[in-house]
Amino acid sequence: MKILVVDDDLELLSLIAFALRQAGYLVVEASEGASALAAFASEQPDLVVLDYNLPRMNGLEVLKRMRAEGSRVPIMMLTVRSDEEDQVEALDHGADDYLTKPFSPRTLLARVRALLRRAGVEKPAPVVCGDLSIDAENRSVTVREGPAVPLTKLEFRLLRMLIAHAGRTVPVERLTSHVWGYRGTGDRQLLKQLVHRLRQKIERDPAAPRYLVTVSGIGYVLRASEEEEG
Repeated sequence: MKILVVDDDLELLSLIAFALRQAGYLVVEASEGASALAAFASEQPDLVVLDYNLPRMNGLEVLKRMRAEGSRVPIMMLTVRSDEEDQVEALDHGADDYLTKPFSPRTLLARVRALLRRAGVEKPAPVVCGDLSIDAENRSVTVREGPAVPLTKLEFRLLRMLIAHAGRTVPVERLTSHVWGYRGTGDRQLLKQLVHRLRQKIERDPAAPRYLVTVSGIGYVLRASEEEEG
């Protein structure tokens, strides 16, 4: 499942994203209203965690615009405000929950799970991308009609990120940030090793990969099928 997190406090944004990734969610980050709306349209998240106090376009306006498109995606508002009037205003304009800062990661995750249960999307269905299918519940990948192959946590995070951006090159920095998380230990060499291990599991010939392809000097791209051109 994919969660869009929007907060102009970059330290808090990274911490929230890390907690969600550790819990197994795919996270898209934005730090202001315009980029949040663009990500909302392009990424089609399953849930939004939205800060109330954003620069230029505040969170309430972002919320209104998201709901104006008819979306029913669950939206949780985050804010330092504790006034009942602010909470009521957010809920009246389509927010599904309201969490006041500071909060613990455990509380955030519990509220996220509750919202996803209410939306009926707590347990994700297998994600199919061309020849590949990944099963989040069993943490495995199936290639064409082959058997399910178990993945490690890091392999699963990497493959899920690439599938979410299939056909597009994902930069090394974004991949390491997603796989190893906030202030993690990931670097280019570790990523190369992880890609090598993943290729052993999904490629017919790992030495000549057709799915997980290196884009020199930039990052990696996942092709949906062996026949797809670069």
